[in-house]
Amino acid sequence: MTKNIKGFIFDLDGVLTDTAEFHYRSWQKLADEENLNFNRQINEQLRGVSRMQSLEIILAGQEVPTAQKKEWTDRKNEYYQEYLAELTKKNILDDMEAKLHQLKKAGYKLAVGSSSRNAKKVLKNLQISDLFDTISDGNSVERAKPAPDLFLHTAEVIGLEPAECVVLEDAESGVEAALAAGMIAVGIGPAERVGKAHLVYTSVSDIDFEEVLTKI
Repeated sequence: MTKNIKGFIFDLDGVLTDTAEFHYRSWQKLADEENLNFNRQINEQLRGVSRMQSLEIILAGQEVPTAQKKEWTDRKNEYYQEYLAELTKKNILDDMEAKLHQLKKAGYKLAVGSSSRNAKKVLKNLQISDLFDTISDGNSVERAKPAPDLFLHTAEVIGLEPAECVVLEDAESGVEAALAAGMIAVGIGPAERVGKAHLVYTSVSDIDFEEVLTKI
């Protein structure tokens, strides 16, 4: 039986656009400068987690003063910001913009719930900010995913109960956050990463929102 869904909350990276390569290049540049162990395999572990958590994963237990960590994450973000300048409307994934317009026209609330502190800038560059009722990012709450705080905050801002929201995520931590928030989770990607979600699609292009509303 279809639940009373009134809104959709979208993760940003890997769902609306893909800046993963920008993140990788930024971390790799920092790692090269500071002689840190980093590669694409490690980069995969950073999907959906905050900047500081990402650095902790890269450091793998290596003790570094807090001030040094802050300087490194700030520098990584500077590199990332430079790469973001390359981002334009053509970087919206597949036909996601058309799907957003369809959901908006059907009367659903739309929101972004992203761990990225650059979410608003990314959406501005993509020219789709005005499609969303609110944009929650890494500045909105203290506890990052997999804690449910970001999604709960987002639902509160758009005036919906958690059970009235569907979350679209491509990261394991994001799926866990959505489930912890009591929301419907739609995973995008391989089952070994997002298989805990209520519904899983291999890629963004496969998403069928009519099917989502029917199957949940």
